Amino acid sequence: MSLTRSAEATASRTADSRWLELLARAGFLGYGLVHLLFAWLALQIAFGTSSDDGDQSGALRTLSEQPLGKFLVIATAIGLLAMAIWQALEAAVGHRAERGKERVTERLASAGRTIVYLYFAWTAFKVFKDASSNSADQQEALTGKLMTSSGGRWLVGLAGLVLAAIGVGLVIYGAVKRFEKHLKTGEMSPKTRMLARRLGMAGYIAKGVAYGIAGLLIIVAAVKYDPEKARGLDAALHTLREQSYGVFLLTLVALGIAAFGVYCFLQSRYRKV
Repeated sequence: MSLTRSAEATASRTADSRWLELLARAGFLGYGLVHLLFAWLALQIAFGTSSDDGDQSGALRTLSEQPLGKFLVIATAIGLLAMAIWQALEAAVGHRAERGKERVTERLASAGRTIVYLYFAWTAFKVFKDASSNSADQQEALTGKLMTSSGGRWLVGLAGLVLAAIGVGLVIYGAVKRFEKHLKTGEMSPKTRMLARRLGMAGYIAKGVAYGIAGLLIIVAAVKYDPEKARGLDAALHTLREQSYGVFLLTLVALGIAAFGVYCFLQSRYRKV
């Protein structure tokens, strides 16, 4: 028992580290920049001018090609890693203001964010190391290997179901403005609070739509033994464009993702860390 308390105390002190807080806040800036570039790629897909992956890895590659791009990519990777550590500690010992099921839910959400931030940090590091292979093609190849067995096919379908559920969760999260509880709203002016609310709602709903479509495409790929359909966000955006009023709808999603990027900049200042 004493070892458990000691571990929790150490984790709590680490979570309260000033350096970790500063790195995590810097991570929000990098996360926001990646989403702005992601939105730009989505707009290019909407108007048929994209030549890169329409996802976060494509955004990071676009960033790496700019002046000081390599520095910005590795700085983003470090910030995202700090965000992952912070959320891992929150999952382990955090959210003490909540009680019962509410705390359990928040800790599980933090665990999910840890995985997301680690994935993006790893992707940024790969881009920094000039891993220029197409992520969509890699995903299709991996899906194809998994589908060679019935168990793998079920695993792909389950992954799609989880991704679709995340998409639905993001839409609800944004629609009910649940993100506001994690902001220092008391330090905001009324105009800033209203801006954060609108950006957060638009951003989370747009991301939810994109992830939801990507999840459904992966499920379809598993059902039809078609790995080509399981190409993640890039395929989701192209699929959305092909629908009636697709250019209009994809433009709205792109603007929503851009709104999330700007919201991340506000989080770097007002997020409770």
